[in-house]
Amino acid sequence: MNKQLTDQHVQDYIQENLNADVHKIAMAKSPFPGITGKELANQIAARKKSVRKLPTWFNTKLIYYPPLLSVEQCSSELTAAYKAELAAGNTLIDLTGGYGVDSYYFSRKVKTVTHCEINDELSAIASYNGILLKEENVTFFCGDGIEFLKQTTQEFDSVYIDPARRSSSGKVFMLKDCTPNVVENLGLLLVKAKRILIKTAPLLDLSAGLKELKHVAEIHIVSVKNECKELIWVIERAFEASTKIVCTTLNAEQKQFSFAMGDEEPANITGTIIPGQYLYEPDVALLKSGAFNLIAQRYGLQKFHQQTQLYTAAVIHPEFPGRIFKIDEVVSAAKIKKEKNLIGNVIVRNYPDKAAALADKYQIKPDDTSFMIFTQSSTAGKVIIRGTIIQHY
Repeated sequence: MNKQLTDQHVQDYIQENLNADVHKIAMAKSPFPGITGKELANQIAARKKSVRKLPTWFNTKLIYYPPLLSVEQCSSELTAAYKAELAAGNTLIDLTGGYGVDSYYFSRKVKTVTHCEINDELSAIASYNGILLKEENVTFFCGDGIEFLKQTTQEFDSVYIDPARRSSSGKVFMLKDCTPNVVENLGLLLVKAKRILIKTAPLLDLSAGLKELKHVAEIHIVSVKNECKELIWVIERAFEASTKIVCTTLNAEQKQFSFAMGDEEPANITGTIIPGQYLYEPDVALLKSGAFNLIAQRYGLQKFHQQTQLYTAAVIHPEFPGRIFKIDEVVSAAKIKKEKNLIGNVIVRNYPDKAAALADKYQIKPDDTSFMIFTQSSTAGKVIIRGTIIQHY
């Protein structure tokens, strides 16, 4: 950590060059002795990345930024604030503290937080920023969080851990392949805390995670603007009942869809798509949950096709986590081939072609409110639905 970067003149330079070419700055000679161009470029890039993701950090003077990758990989303030609400009790230990975003929000919920970070520089940066952010109830420990937990006699109300994948190859991964190894250390965690919060990438399969873990009370699937950001596994020491799945969309309005594992039952299937009715497209958090039939049951919807995760109803349910379209027209591919000046954002669900290819094939121009949805129904086969968006994510 080069504290010369916190000098006011350097900070002014960083602010003035937020929109500059960081690659040129990295390669050029630094205007400040003791500071390299590469260091300046990183501070500029990381600060710019924080404008929306970490506004509290961005708006706090003299904040020191870690390598850009750490800012890209850390929680956003939006998701960190959500996780903080899941903490229980008065004491929490963050075993993989990193840049400290999650610890900052946990410190707003519980009385004392212990931030552990094995990387010396990252620990120093988090500790330095903690003073600027007035994190008076956070203790910073530089070292292995699991080893700290093994050595301390203290017990905590909550433990938070964000294990990192050891290998980036392949799309399937397991918790035992991450560092720290949560599966191997689960016994220790359960002894040291009443509640364990584990953050994982949304890529982790829910069934696979449940096989590896024990006492999983809840799994929170968190999305922002239809992008699944993370899974949060809530483990409670004495929990033995059915796991609760909570799908949360953190948009302009927070919405949730929750159910207990095993609640899924067959849904009503309809092949009839009626103009004037409404088409429902679930948010990615709902789709990740796998509750395709339960979505229909809960909101009184009907599915177009067993393999098409689109739904229809004669009424609007504004509490629905996802987009809603008014069905204007149902047409065939043969009909739109004859049309010119087609407009509409293309959506593809259970259709053999990709959206970009279809837009190019039929020369469809994008539009703010009009959509062309290529899908299948159980009776009519391949169909194209023209719709007007009523509700965004």
